Amino acid sequence: MSESGVRQRKKSSGGGGDGKPRKVPQSSSGQVSQAQHHRMWARLVLIVGICVVVYFTTFRTREKKFATQRETLELRSQKLDCSKPFFEEIAKYSGCIPAHCGRFVSDKIVGGAEVDILLSLAKQGFRFGGSSGGASILDLHSGALSKESQFVNIYKIPEAKQIFTAELINTYKHVKEKIREAVSEQFKLNKDSLHLTHPTFFSRLTNETAKTIHDEYWHPHVDKETWPAFHYTTLLYLADYGRDFNGGRFVFIDSDGKHNKTNVYIEPKRGRVSGFTSGAENLHHVEQVTNGMRYAITISFTCNSEHAMADPQFFIEEDEEP
Repeated sequence: MSESGVRQRKKSSGGGGDGKPRKVPQSSSGQVSQAQHHRMWARLVLIVGICVVVYFTTFRTREKKFATQRETLELRSQKLDCSKPFFEEIAKYSGCIPAHCGRFVSDKIVGGAEVDILLSLAKQGFRFGGSSGGASILDLHSGALSKESQFVNIYKIPEAKQIFTAELINTYKHVKEKIREAVSEQFKLNKDSLHLTHPTFFSRLTNETAKTIHDEYWHPHVDKETWPAFHYTTLLYLADYGRDFNGGRFVFIDSDGKHNKTNVYIEPKRGRVSGFTSGAENLHHVEQVTNGMRYAITISFTCNSEHAMADPQFFIEEDEEP
């Protein structure tokens, strides 16, 4: 073979003119792999974004006011469908079947002077006791008074006798009757079919750390499930949200479909009365008090005369056990 032929074969075999091997161009497969990697991450980010959007639109809790402290309300009400168990039970009591279930609030039922008298009673009564865990009750019907982590009978405390005056007795009975009439009017009931029932009590809530289960007032619950005798629940507030205390709003928890919820809140106000049917249509809780003292009275009614209780007698009996 000639020398020129050898040189020609070296060129054709990839050798450079200087005798060094030529660089082979890099394959495009690496660039393709990198592009696929970027697309994979872009899709992952998109999927995560979609999941976040779906979560926050599917599992959503909204907040809605029912009554604020600044408002003065003649009456505000909301009709609801009765829960099936509640309606099936209450249907047995003629004259006590509501035209509709629901809730209402009014600032025009109880007068300011009446509130002052009842608040004075609550404060004087709690001087003889008070829970160590932030939630205290005073039940004038049974005499039960929170004291540290237990209960005592206030009627067994001789010094307490001075607070149970004729003025107090008459005010308490009169306010109870006014609230009973409001419940009967709102739900179209025969007033005589409504009976006061246990428990009916004063409450004082603070921000003290809970010591017992009785102090944990903030858990969502249904009154009819907690107290089977209840059919209609009312509260009379004796202190102002945002002035006498913070936190402590009363919150109804309404379900909007399977996952969505609406928290419908009431800001307590001195003299404000709220009332509602006691079934599962009114699932609720009280927010934790963050400072101050929240005073209120829970006044409960039943349609079952077997669970009725009389007005408190306000007496001291030293010879009976609490």
